[in-house]
Amino acid sequence: MEQTHTLPSSDAPADLRPSAAPVARQRIRLWDLPLRVFHWSLLAAVSAAIATGLAGGEWMALHAQAGLVIVGLLSFRIVWGLWGSTYARFRTFVPSPATVLAYLQGRWQGAGHNPLGALSVLALIGVLTAQVATGLVGNDEIAFTGPLASQVDEALSLKLTGLHHQLVNVLYLLLGLHIVAIAVHVLIKKDPLVKPMVTGWKEVPATAPLPRRAGPVAFVVALAVALAAVYGASGQWIASAPEQNPVSEPTAEAPQGGSASQPQAPAW
Repeated sequence: MEQTHTLPSSDAPADLRPSAAPVARQRIRLWDLPLRVFHWSLLAAVSAAIATGLAGGEWMALHAQAGLVIVGLLSFRIVWGLWGSTYARFRTFVPSPATVLAYLQGRWQGAGHNPLGALSVLALIGVLTAQVATGLVGNDEIAFTGPLASQVDEALSLKLTGLHHQLVNVLYLLLGLHIVAIAVHVLIKKDPLVKPMVTGWKEVPATAPLPRRAGPVAFVVALAVALAAVYGASGQWIASAPEQNPVSEPTAEAPQGGSASQPQAPAW
């Protein structure tokens, strides 16, 4: 019996076409410099936050500083995800259910974050955002008080502190899955993920669109938003707020010698 082979439709998205035949490759600058600096800076900041949080005591001051760095980095990443270069933008890598299914079936041929990796990135951003938010208003009543703890009710602050301690377990899980996924891609699938995050260059399918670099305005805006977020999270605006002295009302002098005070004549 004669067998027929159905060719992939040209109308199908490039990243969802079957990958039975060898795929032509091209070398592109996949990750831009700001994204790479963000990635490794976030790794260092999160590592420092975890280490100092576990150490406790006098290390909590550095824990707070690491948290502020994470605030700035996350703020930068969110802006860069909206107006950054092609493969840094959320709309480029946030997957649809169809894209996730295609990846699980081995039909995904895109560039940048694969669908599961994209979900991991979004989950990490979400959990880290919740961690720094609860830490900023946290209060363990022992060695740490968040810079914004005074802006919420004490009972709420203690409740969010408990949530902060619980969420760190979710963070450990996501980081562990992230490391395992990298190991699988590098050691089993022979897909280098670490080197492109250092150099920026990677071989991708020839069907992948060439990246468009973000302009300097987008970088300046992202940096300004990050600095503003750090300032707001630091609580310095609370300490520097001018204190209003109460207006003192004039008090009447007590009469001396039991007699009422008489009005004095003008000095002129």
